Amino acid sequence: MNHRFRPALAVVSAVAVTLSLAAAAPAFAGKTLDAVKARGTVKCGVTNGVAGFSAPDTQGNWSGLDVDTCRAIAAAVLGDGKKVDFVPLNSQQRFAALQAGEVDILARNTTWNLTRDASLGFNFTTINYYDGQGFLVPKKIKVTSAKQLKGATICTQSGTTNEKNVADWSKANNIPVKTVVFESFEASFKAFFAGRCQAFTTDTSALAGLRNKEATNPDDYVILPELISKEPLAPAVRRGDDEWFAIVKWVPNALIEAEEAGITQENIDALKATSKDPAQQRLVGSGDDLGKLLGLDKEWSYRAIKAVGNYGEIFERNVGPKSVLKLPRGANNLWNKGGMLYALPVK
Repeated sequence: MNHRFRPALAVVSAVAVTLSLAAAAPAFAGKTLDAVKARGTVKCGVTNGVAGFSAPDTQGNWSGLDVDTCRAIAAAVLGDGKKVDFVPLNSQQRFAALQAGEVDILARNTTWNLTRDASLGFNFTTINYYDGQGFLVPKKIKVTSAKQLKGATICTQSGTTNEKNVADWSKANNIPVKTVVFESFEASFKAFFAGRCQAFTTDTSALAGLRNKEATNPDDYVILPELISKEPLAPAVRRGDDEWFAIVKWVPNALIEAEEAGITQENIDALKATSKDPAQQRLVGSGDDLGKLLGLDKEWSYRAIKAVGNYGEIFERNVGPKSVLKLPRGANNLWNKGGMLYALPVK
């Protein structure tokens, strides 16, 4: 071997060793994780009440897809999915509350787009629902397509992507409409059901909830077939704390991968004791210890799944065909079942 190449090879070897050691090193706890552990609860920013995603019952018990996401994170971090402080936030409050540290996570059916990602000082984590904006109309006006809304008045809420989406759609399709905006979500849909507007627009998942919960007779209303936007909904955390970001990113991924691996709330204990499948073993806490890379213990994902179930169970319970929303899986099905849901590998 020509000796003049040895220094370069030595440098390459040293870099490889350094990278290998860095990959194996446990995560530092991070200030948010430290604060959560000291407080004993995860502060989770949610809606004031959107059925299927985050809404309290008459006793103040919260449920929904976003609520289960927060419970899973609390279970992974604190060992108990009930250790969550739910903080109701409207559309105008939500970003300021996260920026100010009033919540640890914003899990409030919030769309991940470039403007928010680049300008608010947040990191979005994992898409937990693929949605799209649509229109709800009373059947009596005999409108069956959004293309028939020319000249219509449309109620919506200010401070959301909904208002801009309608403006973009109206301009692109040469369908002039009059948008009537309200500061609160409740005020906007109540105005619609009172007959002030001919249509109401927001994400179709929320439209389904409103029709079933707020309409005097849900069968008097129809959701039009067109979607006018892409609305990938995802939890968000503040920038500057990579360790907390990693936790809030990987817990939802573990729930999605658990569904793919056939792990449920009911069978997880049996699989923990008997499974020889490496993918299952990692998720149930009997295989490789990945928790140390997140500043957690070996059973972080076991506790998350045990607390709320896999993603499919969460979907079915909160927004699926057997829930009050009766929404199909559609784009939110697993990638190998015709949907877009694709977990990053938990390995």
